[in-house]
Amino acid sequence: MLIYLIGYMGSGKSTTAKKLAGLLDMPCYDLDQLFEEQYKIEISHFFDRYDESLFRKIESSLLKDTLHLKDAIIATGGGTPCFYDNMHWMNSNGLTVYLQMNPKSILERLKSSKRKRPLVANKKEDELLTFVKEHLRQRNIFYSQAKIIVKGESVNLNELTHLIKSYNP
Repeated sequence: MLIYLIGYMGSGKSTTAKKLAGLLDMPCYDLDQLFEEQYKIEISHFFDRYDESLFRKIESSLLKDTLHLKDAIIATGGGTPCFYDNMHWMNSNGLTVYLQMNPKSILERLKSSKRKRPLVANKKEDELLTFVKEHLRQRNIFYSQAKIIVKGESVNLNELTHLIKSYNP
């Protein structure tokens, strides 16, 4: 089974994917990391040189390449579900898990993040909160289509593992 973790940037998809991989004895992949390894460029630098639409096309192609993995946990990028038919595709080919968080929690995580995130770079705290609220409102249309939705601020991994194991499409 392919398990796709989705959610806003900073929601803990990569961290949760690694922990779930250990509990479910499955390999774990990070779509952003796959992009950077394959194209030999950090996503933030890619955004500086090219545009978001090109990134989203490549990201969608990388997502669909995960189908050959058969059994794996894949941490997607925050925008992955929101472009092309990616959310529908993930729901058709695997189990989607949305790590849902409120905007203020996301803001705190983004402020303390070591990773440069091109969509929020150079925003002051009040601008960032406004941006996150609006962006999250737009993206929730896609995120809310996930088959499993959990509270991202305090993911109970044992409970999530049980939900995944007992999931029947």
